[in-house]
Amino acid sequence: MRGAILLALLVLLAAATRADAGERRVPHAWLGVTVDRAFSAADTGEWDRMVAAGVETVRTRFVWAQLQPYRTAQEVPAADAARFTLQEGVPTDFSVTDAIVIAAAERRVTVLPVVEWAPGWAAARHGPFGVVPARPEDVSRLFRALVARYGPSGSLWQERPSLPRRPIRHWQVFNEPNLKGFWPIRPFAPSYVVTLRAAAQGIRAVDRSATVVLAGLTGESWSALNSLYRAGARGSFDAVSIHPYTARPADVLRIARYTRRVMARHGDRTLPIWVTELSWPAAGGRLAEPPPWAAATDSRQARLLRQGIRRLVHARKRLRIGSVYWYTWLSVEGKSWFDYSGLRRVRRGKRVDTPALKAFRRTARRLQGCTKRPSNARDCV
Repeated sequence: MRGAILLALLVLLAAATRADAGERRVPHAWLGVTVDRAFSAADTGEWDRMVAAGVETVRTRFVWAQLQPYRTAQEVPAADAARFTLQEGVPTDFSVTDAIVIAAAERRVTVLPVVEWAPGWAAARHGPFGVVPARPEDVSRLFRALVARYGPSGSLWQERPSLPRRPIRHWQVFNEPNLKGFWPIRPFAPSYVVTLRAAAQGIRAVDRSATVVLAGLTGESWSALNSLYRAGARGSFDAVSIHPYTARPADVLRIARYTRRVMARHGDRTLPIWVTELSWPAAGGRLAEPPPWAAATDSRQARLLRQGIRRLVHARKRLRIGSVYWYTWLSVEGKSWFDYSGLRRVRRGKRVDTPALKAFRRTARRLQGCTKRPSNARDCV
């Protein structure tokens, strides 16, 4: 009798939990944000706000020029030497990336690094937004060092046994190389494929199960992807990435469909598509003549965010959408369209929430099956 009562109580408790929490509609870490620009890894308040908003993954820059600014130990200034360790002979400073990975791990948030911007000693050509590496062996060595630091057997986790283990398993190789500003060598595909192959070799040498994410492609991304396939990219990546900046949420799916067709034509039907930047900047009425995709108002930005994510959720299985990242979490309102993309913004020196933040929070919580008013924001992470 006592056992029957206990069983009945457990059934009632499980039912109450399901009714309270709902059902998760997307995998863990499917929805996240980019952190860059005004964001600081040391700002615990922003990290906690992200968690409270339902952010389960962050995409952030790992700047090669910051990690390995010097080619040899002899070049490192004596005052800075303590920050560097030798990685296959190259002095490497992990302090900035450590801060990001540690803060995310403490909150059980997944990190997607986009590794970019070669240092001067490793550069082939400079652009206004990116630096192209000259030698594939330098690229492979860098990625081996990063995976050895942050991968499943990474030295960071060994040094900090009390830190929740959140090894990095996904690595994005540079950003938007089909734009000349990010990849000044034209045509871009042959030289980018050399870098991609070198990065994949470095990553897989340390973590064979890691996911190599193609650089985010924007504009006519499906055409750029076709150029990469023709240059021999197939087999060097595990996920395609797109940045579908377009005025209408319906066209986000159209771009994903075009991308999927190119992948199928080249034998990559089963690989996922990652939307590593999704955004509608609210520059409308603030800056002169923004393009249609950046001309939203604050309220329209919130509506477009809801509609865009909802469409991607509905197409998630059909188009194999592996993850979605809003661009960006925090921005400083100024003279660029993207200054008005932040879910939170710095406005006249003060940080403010936008209507899009409320829309993101509600959307994320619903997708995660969370209560409308969780007693602890971490319960849904």
